[in-house]
Formats: sequence, C-alpha cells, structure tokens
Amino acid sequence: MSPPANPMVQTAPDLTIRPVETAADLDAFLDLPAKVYAHDPNWVPPIRSSIAKQLAPDYIFRTYGTLQAFIATQNGDVVGRIVAAVNQRLIEREGEAIGLFGYFECMPEEAIAQALFRAAEDWLRQQGMTRVRGPINLSTHNDCLFLVDGFDTPPQVMMPYNPAYYPEFIERDGWEKAKDAYAYEFYPEQLAAGFEKGYRVALKSGVTFRPIRTKGEGFKEDCVGLYHLFNKAFTNNWSSTPRTLEEFLDDAKELQSLVDPDVFPIAEYDGEMVGFFMGFPDYNIPLKHVNGRLNWLGILKFLWYRRQIDQGRVIAICSLPEYRRKMVPLGLGYLGMAGGFKKGKPYKKAELSWVYEDNMPSRKLIEATGGKIYKTYRIYEKHLG
Repeated sequence: MSPPANPMVQTAPDLTIRPVETAADLDAFLDLPAKVYAHDPNWVPPIRSSIAKQLAPDYIFRTYGTLQAFIATQNGDVVGRIVAAVNQRLIEREGEAIGLFGYFECMPEEAIAQALFRAAEDWLRQQGMTRVRGPINLSTHNDCLFLVDGFDTPPQVMMPYNPAYYPEFIERDGWEKAKDAYAYEFYPEQLAAGFEKGYRVALKSGVTFRPIRTKGEGFKEDCVGLYHLFNKAFTNNWSSTPRTLEEFLDDAKELQSLVDPDVFPIAEYDGEMVGFFMGFPDYNIPLKHVNGRLNWLGILKFLWYRRQIDQGRVIAICSLPEYRRKMVPLGLGYLGMAGGFKKGKPYKKAELSWVYEDNMPSRKLIEATGGKIYKTYRIYEKHLG
C-alpha cells in the first residue's frame, strides 16, 4: 500500500493537481502523452500496457518501494502528470533519503510543470525524503533522463524523448544538473582496423565468441549468465539499483522475440561468460505506427512496419575488467558491428547509448570506433528543504 497521497491541491483558479485514484484517473494519465505530442513527428508512443503494468499495485517495485501518481487538470482537461516514488534499494545503496520523480508529461505551460513538481516534492517530504532526483521512472532500469539536445530525430528503441521545453521548465524551477548522458551515432565505414586486430588477439588469448541463444533453455541459461555479468560489471553505476534474477528474467522474456543474434555476441573464457555486446534493432520504427497498443491490429502493423528497420541501438558493451587485456571489448565491438553491417543486414547506422559523461572507459571505446555524440540527456536533482 502506498502512503496516503496529498489531498487535492488547487494551485490556481483553473489548475488543480490531484492523486490518481480511480481507473478513470489512470486512463487520463495514460492518454495524456498523445495530447502533448499530437503535432510532434518524432514522438514514438510508449506501449500503454507497459506503463500501466509499472504503476499497478502488484508490480514487483511495490515490494521494495512506494509511489504516488498525480494528474493536473485545467478547466476540466487533463494537462499534466507526474509520479513521485521512493525506491528503498536506491536509498540503501546511496545512504541518503533520495526520492524520485518520473513519468512526467505536461502541456507547454510552465505553471503546470511547477504545480506538478510541487505535488511530487510535497509527497516525498511526507515520506521523509531530503533530496529528489529525476526523471527516473521508478529506477534507471526503466525510462529515465530528459533529452536536452538533439530534438531533430526520433528516439531509438528504449530511449527517452520529450519536448524541448521540459528542461527549460525544470531548470527555471530551481533544479540542478546531476549528470549528463550521451548518445553516439556510428556508421559502418567508421570502424577502425584496430578492432579486428583486437578480435584476433582475443582469440589467440583463448577467448571464444558466439551469438546469444534465443530459444528454449539456451536463452534462459544465457540470460542467467548475463544477469550475473551485469551484477559484476555494473554494480557501481551511478543511481543504479540491483535487480533480482526474477526481475531480470521477466524483463528478458519481454525482449526475447526482438533479439537479433548477429548484433548480440557473447564472449567466454573456459566456458564462463566474461563479456557481451548488447545490440537491438530499432523497433521504435514499427512501434511508431501502433499507437501504443499491441492488440491484434497493433501487432499486424508492427510486423508490417518492422521491414522498414534500417538502424540499431547498442545498449551496452561489457567486459569483466580482468579480460580487457585480452582485448575482449575490442573483439565484441568488432563482432557486433560486423554482424550488424554484414551483407544482407538492413542496418545503415547504429546508436550507442546511453553513456554517462564521466564514464570515460566506455566513452573512449566508443569514440575509438568513430562514434560521434549527437544527443545529450540529463538527470536533475533538487534538495528538499
């Protein structure tokens, strides 16, 4: 059970913030983005059922956190939304009472944004939080970040997108930058020859490479290996929180049918998984046409428009530190890019995202491939006085 929400707040004669309490409130919450982005050609509607699942009382987040969703109404119309959340795993990891806000959307009126921020801040103060960070949708394993530069192209799969006025509104409201993250753009002709050389060195060092398995027990076994590797390699990532194996496998099952093994190589040494290159086709291209609903019509549209996919996203290039001298990162980079751009594949370019500004090992590797920053994202923080 979530703690009691703030009562309805009348912020102006025609603007009201109220907690989401009924099915009709939730429908209004889920419907709002279509209004905000009605004239934005770059927006890709999120899958409605996925957002509803994350906010449901039985979602696994509720076993270690609590949340409250709010909507803003003006003259009877829903014009904004926000979710305030307390993630106990984050608090335990960072040793500070840090609350979160996420799922933020609002029409282009600054007073709406300010009222939503006030509602989230007040609720978080009631839970004993002393700082708030966002946008983060419950955890960084879900959507997070505001886009602050690079609004001229659509987002790639599982990347955020927002109007340019969101960062303007939050910065004028007194929020400060916590950390930036980058998306890099890469074209096949940019891959340096040193990556193939690194691949050859890795093979001579006893490293073996193979594509991820996508079916049956093989897929589950690989996902268990990926889970343990994630925990070893990314445990200290900023603002990240641990996931249980059950949570990881649940997320993996949703992506199983979307995996392209040619852009998802795995590195092994003596039978142990020691690295991976996680690439995905840009499924936002077909998802743009399904209007956020994967019903029978949405699935048909998805299958039809997926033939237009001509780019992909690299989510992570991971290697255990002790295998970097064996050139595992270079070998994975070579295989992942070569697999994506080989004859018969549709990919013409790739996005490598997202990478925090201070993650210099990853940035140096990406920039060595010829990748160039083309989008910048930001997470903000604010002290709750």
